[in-house]
Amino acid sequence: MRQYKLYSSGIVYAHVYFKGNQVFVESLDVFTNTFSQKEELTEEKNQEYVALCKIDFLELAKKIDYYEECFVSEQEKIVTKFDEEYELASKGYYIQRKIKFPQNILMEDKELVGVLCPNREYASALIKEGYEDKTFLSQWKEIKEPIHPVKYEGMFDIVTRDGVKLSTDVFLPADITENIPAILVRTPYGKELNNQMYFRFVQRGYAVVIQDVRGRNLSEGEWIPNYFEVEDGDDTITWIANRPWSSKKVGMIGGSYLGYVQWAASASGNPYLSAMVSIVCAGSSFVDLPRRGGAFTSGMLAWAFAVSQQKFKPELMERDDWEEVLNIRPLNKIPEQALGYKIGFLDKWLEQKDYNEFWHMSNWHQRSQKREIPALIMSGWFDDNGMGTTEALDIVKDFPQGKRKVILGPWQHSGNSRYDLHGVDFGSNALRFDLDLNFLKWFDLHLKGIQNGIDKTEPVEYYTVGSNEWKSAKNWPVPEANKVEIYLSSEGNANTSDGNGKLVFENVEKEGVDAYDYDPKNPSTHIIDMSENEIEVPEDYTEEEKRQDILCYTTDTLEEDFTITGDIEVELYISSDAVDTDFVVRVTDVDENGKSIKLADGLISAKYRDGFSQPKYLEKDEVYKINILTTKISNRFKKGHKIRFTVTSSAKNFIFPNSNTKDGYNSEVTVIANNKVHHGRKYPSKIVVRKEN
Repeated sequence: MRQYKLYSSGIVYAHVYFKGNQVFVESLDVFTNTFSQKEELTEEKNQEYVALCKIDFLELAKKIDYYEECFVSEQEKIVTKFDEEYELASKGYYIQRKIKFPQNILMEDKELVGVLCPNREYASALIKEGYEDKTFLSQWKEIKEPIHPVKYEGMFDIVTRDGVKLSTDVFLPADITENIPAILVRTPYGKELNNQMYFRFVQRGYAVVIQDVRGRNLSEGEWIPNYFEVEDGDDTITWIANRPWSSKKVGMIGGSYLGYVQWAASASGNPYLSAMVSIVCAGSSFVDLPRRGGAFTSGMLAWAFAVSQQKFKPELMERDDWEEVLNIRPLNKIPEQALGYKIGFLDKWLEQKDYNEFWHMSNWHQRSQKREIPALIMSGWFDDNGMGTTEALDIVKDFPQGKRKVILGPWQHSGNSRYDLHGVDFGSNALRFDLDLNFLKWFDLHLKGIQNGIDKTEPVEYYTVGSNEWKSAKNWPVPEANKVEIYLSSEGNANTSDGNGKLVFENVEKEGVDAYDYDPKNPSTHIIDMSENEIEVPEDYTEEEKRQDILCYTTDTLEEDFTITGDIEVELYISSDAVDTDFVVRVTDVDENGKSIKLADGLISAKYRDGFSQPKYLEKDEVYKINILTTKISNRFKKGHKIRFTVTSSAKNFIFPNSNTKDGYNSEVTVIANNKVHHGRKYPSKIVVRKEN
């Protein structure tokens, strides 16, 4: 019988035994801190472990013998009979490619001694006893806190300043009598959903408070995403600080919306909020979702469907008729026709056309009081809430070292979970197994005062695509990266990748203009899978760039490597015969074979070129300057590659097409716009990148 231990965040949660296709477990009862008697693993219990660590023990039982025959040849690449793709990363260690939550295999003397699985917020390992030090588990020896049993203190209704009751669960270490710090999680997805993932903090000596945000699950009130979170977060933190067990230090953790609520709470200036772990956090409405650049993002519609009822319904994201759904007009009819009922918050979003007090309520970046709350920020280049992290980085850029820690990887919104993303294969080092250790050490330092050295580590760690290496810096933007201006040029026909659009490193004297017709009824495509609910993936735009309504500007073949790191600033001089239209820009990496992979993008509705509060409509053929900040990237354009910059006016699947009328994205009447980009001496259209030396 084979015997392993299951670790997650450095804690043993089970002893696992394999006997043929049978699996037996001794499970940790977190409430008594004892292991159960050995019992055969049921399918139901197996799914609990899949939720915890992403490892399917019953499936693994069918494969172990085969793996031990397969993974002994030290071949660079192996495709198993189960259609799994593995790559040799180091001696005896094989990483799984082309899958979310890979099951990496560790071999020793022809024996499978470990399965290692990274996740967005923590890492797990099924390991044979005695082999822990050959894995990331060796790092957990730094943590001296004993493992505590968990006590459920109960469910409480926290009453907000306007009388709404927010349903809140509290978990405490059962064997600690002194006052302790708390970690708060506020969620719209149901506080019971995967709540066991937060028990690891209780087991390390923290109170954990998990709350349904207003209008969700068991909490009262109206559900308007983002709207109430500054005040509700403030009230909740104060309630926690006044509990009899509280040390009056509160930390927060979570990703996406659970990251948003942290920055919203911090904007309140609450004195008890003492540390944050911000993971792929959502940002303010007109910088991030749902009104990025003033457009209306259709890419968030899948999420809106999933949270359209009191309870979270992720199955509502998966449909095979998104093409038809996205074409319904006016937009407020979409829920009724697609779901059979209205979505109240979507109606409110559609009613508020310009930036106003409604949108300001949820703008944590503008409402921030810049209080120096220690923040560990984690995100990825291809995170569809990446612009939220851009705002968070702006908040902390002047914080002293030790109060900010940034980790930026080659990841999508689901984070540290894939070695491959659509059009790009990353290196074997692309995924991290130390994120949860960093998170715990961050809380230990700032909530418990444990001097563990995390404040002495480099403030910024980031991954460069192309060279596939982790780097460090003192701040973001990376101080060592210098701004380089790259100008647009053409002979008047930059349409399609076969046109004569050029990117040049010195502006040309000759003035030029490129024009295209944008038809809202025939929008270009932002290449995503709507049901996947990932909007910023690095896809191949080679075929899309053959459209006449896409202007392409490309450098000459690079004679040496060219590495950029940071946001890309775009300055365009545009004109149109429409009163309003959108401009969508992308930066792509074109390889030796002409394959064009999107790295970063940005957009703006032209009427908001001077701000989102007051639209300024276009006069026919008058030239205007527009500025766009793209998503972040660190990429090495290799020698022999080219840098490409594209301009168009639509991004189907990402934003609803602008009608080119004063009604913008929500009009049943559309007109075709003739849009122009001007460049040259008088109109120096350009992109500004940050080049590493």
